[in-house]
Amino acid sequence: MGDFNLALVIVAVIVCVLVLLFNVYLLVNYQHPDDRNQAYFPKVIVVLGLSIAVISILMLPADVANRQACRHAIYNGACNLTLPMKTLWLVVYITDAVLVFFFIPFAMFYYEGDMDKSVGKRLCSAMLWVAASVVVCALAVGILYGIVGKVDFSVRHLSSAATSFPSSWTEFSRSQPCIGSSARQCDAYLASPSSESTWTMRASFPEYVVALATIVGSVLFTIFGGVGIACLPLGLIFSFVRRPKAVITRSQYIKEATELGKKARELKKAAEALREEERSGSKGRKWRKNVKTVEKELLMLEEDMKNLEEMYPQGERAETAWAMTVLGYVAKLVLGVVGLIVSVAWLVHIVIYLLIDPPLSPFLNQVFIKLDDLWGLLGTVAFAFFCFYLLMAVVAGAMMLGLRLVFITIHPMKWGATLMNSFLFNVGLILLCSISVIQFCATAFSSYARATAAQEIFGHTLQSLRGIKYLYKYNIFPYAFVVLAAITFLYYLTFGWRKKKPTGRFQLSS
Repeated sequence: MGDFNLALVIVAVIVCVLVLLFNVYLLVNYQHPDDRNQAYFPKVIVVLGLSIAVISILMLPADVANRQACRHAIYNGACNLTLPMKTLWLVVYITDAVLVFFFIPFAMFYYEGDMDKSVGKRLCSAMLWVAASVVVCALAVGILYGIVGKVDFSVRHLSSAATSFPSSWTEFSRSQPCIGSSARQCDAYLASPSSESTWTMRASFPEYVVALATIVGSVLFTIFGGVGIACLPLGLIFSFVRRPKAVITRSQYIKEATELGKKARELKKAAEALREEERSGSKGRKWRKNVKTVEKELLMLEEDMKNLEEMYPQGERAETAWAMTVLGYVAKLVLGVVGLIVSVAWLVHIVIYLLIDPPLSPFLNQVFIKLDDLWGLLGTVAFAFFCFYLLMAVVAGAMMLGLRLVFITIHPMKWGATLMNSFLFNVGLILLCSISVIQFCATAFSSYARATAAQEIFGHTLQSLRGIKYLYKYNIFPYAFVVLAAITFLYYLTFGWRKKKPTGRFQLSS
């Protein structure tokens, strides 16, 4: 057992180092050229936040592996676990909450501050906003914890009659689990329903903070994840359907480029007008709405420019560029088909395992267990992939809704062109939803993750908290997730195959 424990610790350390290096690589390659050699504090927050999010997803497979050390023990406390997983869960998610509600807002307020102001004024402004957030969050959490920060466990008194110790164990079987030839169920199972009572105790404060963060994350996860689990694969597939079929002529290119140039000048003029309004101090609701409109129009303009460059490759390697474009769309089709299979598997699993009581089948739980039997890491890798897929769906859903709803700010992630505020926004979204993804996975894969510390925190405690337990008792989030996914599937099947029409003349609200 010692070799197994040592191996688990070594793997955990190596994975943490690899995750950190990978996130540094993403930051370096995704950052905007304007942010090079500056904005170091936001960059540290981005790397730390992404690392916490990824490690939190990988901790559930580690929790399962950690529990395997006690698979031969009569009860869970009969052996010493390699890793103190419950403590690690609480540390990770308290860090998650602190980053989401304090450090990321501070970094965003500072980064987006008026560049005409001095560094000291920008720091003071950011600290004032964060201090206000701290006071509001502390009051809200403290009041809620004092009033309803308790867990109500339903317990039933079980008793059984005494009998002589058996001389042989051969009489026990699946159909005869109890002592006595006439018994088909143990006496303890026949306890009267009137013996059921409620055992109330106060939840620990760290667990309560994690629970509240999970609720906030669950709302965002349900909305963005429900939309994203459909639009992520279908967006890739319909991108292939709407792909350019052939290279356009030079005259067509000049005509399209002229139209895009006019649109760019309109956007530049609108951005300058908004900048003047900001300097004059008139930053009302219409100003913020117009800023979001300009951002979305600019994003669509960049997409149109990219599409135009694809349809008319230039230079000495024009043929090679066109071939790579074709291969890129084929890769999108392949990834879209794989993603569609994963999305359908997720939705089927949610319906047959979570929404139907009793579950029709363990489905993906059984798949992961079988993969573990084939080779120890296969089940872990498959499980981690399904969890990461949910996080990618959340980001895809936020992008889709951001393009179509005015009140949602869009923060696209682009290779070599991502500003730090977009980085921070997406990292905050991923961190906030990662808690809910883990809770969702711990529930959806309860057979695979049974008797783990995660199941104790996100299962028994979270689902017994006063005021919160009913959201999980009646599966509100899974139902909403499936409904939003179904609506998005219908939307894409109805409108997704159509090519985007020109938006017409750009205009701001007066």
